[in-house]
Amino acid sequence: MPTCAHSRLSALGVYGFDRLEPVVLAALVSEDPLLLIGASGTGKTYLLNSLSEVLGLEHRHYNASLISFDDLVGFPYPDQERGGVKFLETPATVWGAESVLIDEISRCKPEHQNRLFALVHERRVQGIALPRLRYRWAAMNPCSADQGGTEDYAGSEALDQALADRFALFVEAPDWDGLDDEARRLVADPGGEGRIADDGGRLLRQVAAWRTSFCEQVDDCPEAILEYVTNAATALNGARIRVSPRRVRLMARSLLAAAVVAGELTDQLKLTVLRASLPQLTWGPPAREEAVAAAHRFSLDCGTSFKGGWVHRFLVERPLARKLDILMVHGRRPDECTQAVSRLLATESRERAAAFAFATYAFAAQGRLVLGAEGVNDLARVAAPVLSVEGVVSWQERFTDHGTVHPDCDRFARVLAELETSGGRYDRARQFFNWCLVERVSPEDPAALEAEIDSCVRKLAAGEAS
Repeated sequence: MPTCAHSRLSALGVYGFDRLEPVVLAALVSEDPLLLIGASGTGKTYLLNSLSEVLGLEHRHYNASLISFDDLVGFPYPDQERGGVKFLETPATVWGAESVLIDEISRCKPEHQNRLFALVHERRVQGIALPRLRYRWAAMNPCSADQGGTEDYAGSEALDQALADRFALFVEAPDWDGLDDEARRLVADPGGEGRIADDGGRLLRQVAAWRTSFCEQVDDCPEAILEYVTNAATALNGARIRVSPRRVRLMARSLLAAAVVAGELTDQLKLTVLRASLPQLTWGPPAREEAVAAAHRFSLDCGTSFKGGWVHRFLVERPLARKLDILMVHGRRPDECTQAVSRLLATESRERAAAFAFATYAFAAQGRLVLGAEGVNDLARVAAPVLSVEGVVSWQERFTDHGTVHPDCDRFARVLAELETSGGRYDRARQFFNWCLVERVSPEDPAALEAEIDSCVRKLAAGEAS
């Protein structure tokens, strides 16, 4: 990673962004929307305005907390010749812009935020295309503390999630504690104040060359990039960090652009782009770092550790029935299947691990799954407490006791009330819920988990996978 002395952004008088420079430059190459997030005074708008200067762009800088829509489009007046409406343009209107910075976007009135949606997503205003507009940038402070943020930025509200999902990349501007000694000294130097960014056209030429390479590859994106983002998105969704299908495509574009800029596709570059592709920080706490790191590792494992990647897919798919599908279709070697099942039981939540073991153990013991003895024993270890719970429940928190006090009894009882008593489904669900009560386990969605158990049992009983 370049240091201050060698980074392209430091040549513009922008310091402290070295670690995220590939992300910023990737946004220039892909021309997808970029959002900077950070405390006041961290150089967000300075960076973006400097980029517009050094690239020679016709630039517009709007403060979203103050702007009216007329400031953006001008004043409408009737078009006498063609009918319809024209807009009286001013030097500040958006019509001729090549780059737009929407500053303080998180302080924008809801009605303006809705109007900015088309600008960010479609390069349109009032349904009218902006053919010259290449770059759509925005900046915001972190969400205020009462919106889930960590700082007290009164008035900086959570960004609308649909609008946030239209931005491809999210860069957190470093504060003073995030700067190294060299960057701190350069930031403190008052000599660059008010200076126009000018690097002699070097970045402009580089971006043009990178853009050409990007456009040549984007319609036939390298398989390594598609595999990484697909598996990372599956893993994140499995960890309940939603990644939309649209975002997966944006992630692939961003990773391709970053690889073009860097000249190679490294594991560290993949992780950097993955972290910068998640919008959760714009409406609350960021995506859990441990979950992002785990998704990254799983994606790397898929390409290296496991032939065909089926074990990886088995681990990151969310539905238990889908996991079972993969195991039944692709599991061919007992030791490999045993490893996969052991990792599932170790990494899933207690209730999901118990549900999978409860549904599959009896069939595994009969040889209906391709598992070694260790794998069957692992399932038995987790399933045994569920299977034996009827013999040890002696306290009052039972479905038959109207004086129950356990907070989940009502939730479980509602699920049971909707099940038929035939076919063993009711008894099986009651057995599993009794274990939950004894172990103080609280599934997020009891009905969905019960349905997954039933689906697994049905698949194994039929000996089929969809």
